[in-house]
Amino acid sequence: MADQLIRATAADGGIRAVGAIATRLTEEARRRHKLSYVATAALGRTMSAGLLLVSNMKRAESRVNIRVKGNGPLGGILVDAGLDGTVRGYVGNPSIELPPNAKGKLDVGGAVGQEGYLYVVRDVGYGYPYSSTVELVSGEIGDDVANYLVNSEQTPSALVVGVFLEAGQVKAAGGILLQVLPKAARDEALVETLESRVGALSGFTPLLQAGKTLPDIFQHLLGDMGLVLLPETQLLRFHCGCSRSRLMGALKMLGEAEIQDMIEKDNGAEATCHFCGEVYKASSDELVELIVELYGAQS
Repeated sequence: MADQLIRATAADGGIRAVGAIATRLTEEARRRHKLSYVATAALGRTMSAGLLLVSNMKRAESRVNIRVKGNGPLGGILVDAGLDGTVRGYVGNPSIELPPNAKGKLDVGGAVGQEGYLYVVRDVGYGYPYSSTVELVSGEIGDDVANYLVNSEQTPSALVVGVFLEAGQVKAAGGILLQVLPKAARDEALVETLESRVGALSGFTPLLQAGKTLPDIFQHLLGDMGLVLLPETQLLRFHCGCSRSRLMGALKMLGEAEIQDMIEKDNGAEATCHFCGEVYKASSDELVELIVELYGAQS
């Protein structure tokens, strides 16, 4: 099944629902960054959360950045997700591995750490981005992002994200976000019913493994609450905007002395993009051309 995102409403528009399948893009991130099992789960959950968060923004160029900085050995997570369905990200220590937690699952909370902060930046494409910081509550990502929504946006929310790996590869990944909007938040029975149903889920990836589609999952959770599935299905993908031309532009900004030093000491230059792991190289001849261009610009 292709990576995709769908939206729905229920309770006469009082509930907003978003679901995302992110299996392939999580596998691409695992492969690009050579991630361990637990690092894959941590980054995959955060990328799914980023895509779910940005889905309710309006302007086409809108993006959400999520940075998770805990006291665990993973060393932090940074994810950048766009309303266009693209996402990228990386972790500080991609090779860290931990034993399963008490429930026999990948110990994402132990890798991230339960003490630290979650930083969210919403950029609508103009003006100053809106940023918010909340303390981590578990390090498991889903709980932490839901806590952000409640505390920073005052929106009762349930977020379930997951990644399942087998034989070293991602077999299922994604998540769902359910939000009770102000018009329905006063209906305590509705909120309690929704919380109960989400709490009864065994997770998100077991549903995908059982062959459930996103509409199936929404039907199970909201089918008796006036569920309305919106017609658009948005495709999702791992994508980074880095390029070789950007590398050359960044090198030029270093100035003649720095470039000359690279030529003499390294016989060229090499840079790796943190977000996607792509490696870019520039030969000594190309660096000489940059110096010539610098002289031309100054004349």
